Amino acid sequence: MSAAEEILDVVDEHDRVIGRAPRGEVYARGLIHRCVFVRVRDAGGQVFVHRRTPTKLVFPSLYDMFVGGVVGAGESYDEAALREAEEELGVRGLPRPEHVLTFLYDSGGVAGKWWSAVYEVRCELPVEPQAEEVAWHGFLTDEELSARLRTWSWVPDGLAAYERLQARPAG
Repeated sequence: MSAAEEILDVVDEHDRVIGRAPRGEVYARGLIHRCVFVRVRDAGGQVFVHRRTPTKLVFPSLYDMFVGGVVGAGESYDEAALREAEEELGVRGLPRPEHVLTFLYDSGGVAGKWWSAVYEVRCELPVEPQAEEVAWHGFLTDEELSARLRTWSWVPDGLAAYERLQARPAG
């Protein structure tokens, strides 16, 4: 099955399921759906950063500081966060990602709106990112990541999630 054929839950402005549709249709019609974003840190606290492949349906070839993706039909955010993180990192046995925040993201017409559940997880396993999803990857310190925000082209939904994480009170 292609990514465009994957079945997603369609939700309303209050994140209630109102139907199901293939991902390609959800994007084409701008229907609200669900996504997960997982910030991954290695044992030293560095953040996993990657450049998306040019074949991605949304935001191809842009950099991202999260792994993740769409929540499948009938899947919980928590299930999707673990599944997506393990798939994209190419690992098994990752600790369950911890939920941090959720917000409604509006792509400005690119692919509609999506509820975005943001998670964090520490990965001390060697990563072998999924070649279909990840064109390049590395682990960056918070300072390196911050410096590259001004010079690399980033996925806008990931930037929105990053800004929300940065705006949270410490502790």
